[in-house]
Formats: sequence, C-alpha cells, structure tokens
Amino acid sequence: MNAVAPSNNELTLRGVVLGFLITLLFTAANVYFGLKAGLTFATSIPAAVISMGLLRYAKGVTIQENNIVQTVASAAGAISSIIFVLPGLVMIGWWSGFPYITCVLICALGGVLGVTYSIPLRRALVTTSDLPYPEGVACAEVLKVGAGGEGAAAENRAGLLAIVWGGIVSAGFQVIVATQLFASDVVGYFRLSRSSNASTGVDFGLSLALLAVGHLVGLWVGVAMLVGVLISWAGAVPHLTSLLPFDAAADVAGVANHVWAKQVRFIGAGAIAVAAIWTLVKLVKPVATGLASAMAASRVRKAGQGATLPRTEQDLPIGWVAGVTVACLVPIAWVLADMSNGAGLGSATAILVIGGIAFIALMSFFVAAVCGYMAGLIGSSNSPLSGVGIIVVISCALLVALVAKPMLPPSAGPALVAFTLFVTSVIIAAATVANDNLQDLKTGQLVDATPWKQQVALAIGTVAGALVIPPVLDLLQKAYGFAGAPGATAKALAAPQAALISALAKGVLGGDLDWSLLGKGVVLGVLLVVLDEAIKRFRKPGSHAQLPPLAVGLGIYLPMATTLMVVVGAFVGWAWDRNAEASPRPASRKQLGVLLASGMIVGEGLFGVALAALTVFSGKDAPLAVVGDSFATPALWLGGIGFVLATLALYRWLAGMSDRVAA
Repeated sequence: MNAVAPSNNELTLRGVVLGFLITLLFTAANVYFGLKAGLTFATSIPAAVISMGLLRYAKGVTIQENNIVQTVASAAGAISSIIFVLPGLVMIGWWSGFPYITCVLICALGGVLGVTYSIPLRRALVTTSDLPYPEGVACAEVLKVGAGGEGAAAENRAGLLAIVWGGIVSAGFQVIVATQLFASDVVGYFRLSRSSNASTGVDFGLSLALLAVGHLVGLWVGVAMLVGVLISWAGAVPHLTSLLPFDAAADVAGVANHVWAKQVRFIGAGAIAVAAIWTLVKLVKPVATGLASAMAASRVRKAGQGATLPRTEQDLPIGWVAGVTVACLVPIAWVLADMSNGAGLGSATAILVIGGIAFIALMSFFVAAVCGYMAGLIGSSNSPLSGVGIIVVISCALLVALVAKPMLPPSAGPALVAFTLFVTSVIIAAATVANDNLQDLKTGQLVDATPWKQQVALAIGTVAGALVIPPVLDLLQKAYGFAGAPGATAKALAAPQAALISALAKGVLGGDLDWSLLGKGVVLGVLLVVLDEAIKRFRKPGSHAQLPPLAVGLGIYLPMATTLMVVVGAFVGWAWDRNAEASPRPASRKQLGVLLASGMIVGEGLFGVALAALTVFSGKDAPLAVVGDSFATPALWLGGIGFVLATLALYRWLAGMSDRVAA
C-alpha cells in the first residue's frame, strides 16, 4: 500500500461502496446481538482491517481512504443501538411488526441529526481536548500500521484472519447449540432456605460473542459489572423473594426472575440514570467552548478567509449544519403528526408535534454532548446510552403526562406511550451516532483526514444502516419474538433496554410506576459515584483501578446470562493483554485480541440472523435440532466443555499467529 499517496484521494466511490456493504452486514449482526444481550459492539477497527485487506492491491489507496471506509462502516455499531427503543413499540402491542418507511425515517433522520449536532462539538471534545478516545486512537494505530509497507501487510493478513476465524468458530459453536447437542447456557436456581422463598441463581450464557464483549470492555468494567450482579442476585433478589409468602411448590427460577424483572431492574435503572447525569456535570465548559469555536470558524468563512483554515480543520459549514438540521426536523414532525392522527390524538396533535420537535431539537443536542464526551473518556462501546435512554424517556413521558394527557380521554393512554417511544427513538438515534462520530473524528485527526468528508461518510453509513434495520427486526420478531411482547416464544430475545424503556413510559403515563425503586437506585448511584471518585483519587500511580457506576448499573439490570459471561470475558481479555506485555510486540498482540473478539461477535450475530430466517421460512421453532429435551443434561456438560475448549483453542491459535508475525 502506498503510505504517502496524496490525501485528496479520500472520499472515493469505491471506499463508500465498500463501507456501505460492510455496514449492511455489521448492522444485521449488531441488531441480533443487541437484542439478545443488550450490548452492541464498535465496528470501526474490524472495518478498517477488512478495508486494508481488500484494497491492499488497489491503485492509489491512501490511509485517508481506508479511514473513510471505517467511518462509513462504523455507523453499523452506532445506528443499530436504535434497538434499545424501537422493539418497545411491539412489546406494548402498538406495532405487530416494523413498518419499513417509518422505521427508516426514524433511524436515518435521527442519525443524521447526531452527525450535525456533533460537528460544533469537535473542536472542544476532539481537537483541543485531552480525552483519551481509546477506540479512536486504536483505530488510527491500525490504519497507520496498515500503511506501513510490506511488513505491515503481514499484520493486515493476520488481523483479517483473526476476524474471519473468530467469526467462523463463534458461528460454528452456535450451529452446534442450534442442534441442541450443546446447551445455550449453564444455569441453576435454588432457594437459600428450606422455609422461605429467598432465592437466587447463576446463569452463564455459552456465547463466544459475550466473552468477546468482555474482552473489549476491559477488566475494570468487568469487575464493576460483577459488582452489579452481586448487588442484584446476591442481595436484592434473595431479599425481595424472601418477603413473598412461602410456597414449597413454587417455580424458583420463575419467582426469582419475576422479582428481578419487575423490581430489581428499576433499581439498576436509577443507578444508570445517576451515572449519566454525573457525566453532565463535567460537560458545561467543553460544550460551551466547542460552540464558541464553531461560531468563530463560521465567522472566518463568512469573512472570505475559509481557505486559511487547514484542511484538517474544515468541518461542514455551520450554515449547512443548521440547514440539514432543519431539513431533518421537518420530516420528523410529519412522522409524529402522522402517528398522532392515526392514533386518534387529533385534539392534541398540534401541541404534541410542536412540543415533540422542540424536545427532540434540544434533547438531541444535550445527549449528543453527553455521549460524545463519554466516547472520548471510555470509548463508544461503553458510553451511557442506557442511562441516556432512561433520562430521555422519563423526561418525555412526564412532559406528555403534564401537557397532553389532561386534554385526552383515558383510552388515549397507549397512544401517548407510543408517542413517547417515537420521540425517544429519534433522540437515541441522534445520541448514538454523535457518540460514534466524535470517535471517528479523533481517528481522522490522527491520520490527517478531512473532517467534513468524514461527516458526510458517517451520514451515508447511517442511511445504509437505517435501510437494513427494519427487515432484520421484522425477521427476528417473527422468528423469536421479544420477551414480554404478545406472541413471544420460549426463545424470545430479551431486548432488555427496550423492555425497560417501554416499561418506564407505561409506568409514568399510567401513574403506576414504583418511584421508590428508582429512588433506591438513585441513592445507590450516588454512593457508587462517590466510591468511584474515591478509588480514582487514592489509587496508586500507574493503576487504572476504578468502579464505573454505569457498568455497575448495567450489571444489575442486564440479564445474568449476559453479564456473567461478559465478566468472564473481561478477565480473559485482561490475561491476554497481560501476556502480551511480555511479548516482543505488545501493541500488535493486543490488537489481534481486539480483532479476534470483534470477529467472534460478528460471526455469532450473522448466524443468529441466518437462523432466524431459517426458522421463519421452515415454520419450525428449532429447525436444526437433532435431539430433544431429554438430552438436556448431557447437552449441559457437552456445551460447557465445548465452550472452554473452543475458547482455549482460539486464543492459543491467535498466540501462535502473533508469534509468527513478530518473528
């Protein structure tokens, strides 16, 4: 690859097309995995490696062109987070499927708002900031290595192999799980006393993708999630189940999970909300600085001196930003009006649409700033989207209850809940894309990219992701359903964030939300913030010890099958990185671990979508099953042993390949 090719070969047709295709695949994988586990993964680094591998022999390829490919494809990890809200409309029974045009408009318009709102934040949060942007820096390093000549070609091939084999093994394991020869999780629930309902349990999801997520989020996030699991399943669930009337014949697993879902998760929600709000306290100054810088750049342009700005400092003009923002808000208003009229809210439509657009315009910028700052601090994958969603849906529901609800009959309640979820979904789309855009712009800064070209590229990727999300959601809904939704099967996808956000909207507007549970979560969140700040203040020099309150909250309210395996993955990733420190090329070895983990997530996600298609078209709940329920006990042992062996084999193979590349 030509490392010194001219940088104007940047926003090319082939780069956009390749990024578009990667986005379609990665979005499908992310949608499935996010609904199953409540977590999505950043796609920038694997997209950069794929781009360098495929364009290696193309003429005139530059590092900036490869950066454009990863920028377009990074939208797959961003816009797919819309699944934190949209399935809620099915869960409350408002939708029976996912109307294509409506869903595409929500995703695309909300996502483009995220791009425009992040532009005035770039100088404050990227250019002049000392925020670490771990994923953006790592992606830049991958791109620089790929531009390093023949020696780098070996690393590129190794990285591509890591992604491919991680995906193949992860998907292959899930194929065996689908045959029911391997169990999908190692699970057991039990009473803590023979004379009470005090119950708890353990549930490890046998998923290489979940283990990979743990590898990516790191040790201290994993430790924090483990603390959340212990608070939930060693403290709150046993205590709350012990308060129930004793029934020796009760379904222990059913009782414990009901208490967790209906009570304990709301404590986690309160803690997550506090973690997100705490972030805001740190944002006033950088946001104000960013706006002032953007306006100063606009004045320079208007004075006819735009050419004096370095290419690497040229954003989309602020006038264009304002125009695109308005151009997005107008069709969003049409979507809200169409929904309101169709739902019979005619008398309140005007105030709902005007208020909804004002709320979206202001809150989208607010959450773009929050998520952008958090992306810089701890990475896009760890940003507080869950906490942001909780704050947004409660705020929106309270405003709807205060302003519109008194104007309408009680029968309008479900329609108002749906309207609240519509508004929230647009804001979440904006938040998650802004979160991703600033990470990409940091990568661009480090490889001398042109900001406005990256901003255009991410808008293209956002639209690409928006086109594929509705049919994938429809397919998964038909194949599995969503937990708690009408017609859900035993294999229903948990969609934990969507379930929680829709429950909060219903609770606020229905007047039956147990605010005491959220209050307990808020108190817990404050204590966790204090504890985390104390740990950071008194830790030893060079130590990275922390207890992120957001991660603790996630450990409380995500399903235990998800969190426990993520915790295991965090320790596996820590062991890999620690071993890498003793190798000849530590950074390269660590990066291979990241790529292997990314491949494992993509492989399982894509297989999940394929299996959903097979389930729908075959009409069978388990189309690949070769044994029945009577094989459950052997499957438990075989699955557990097979999982351990597959994990050891993958990491051992990766270590060997890393040694060969370093030799």
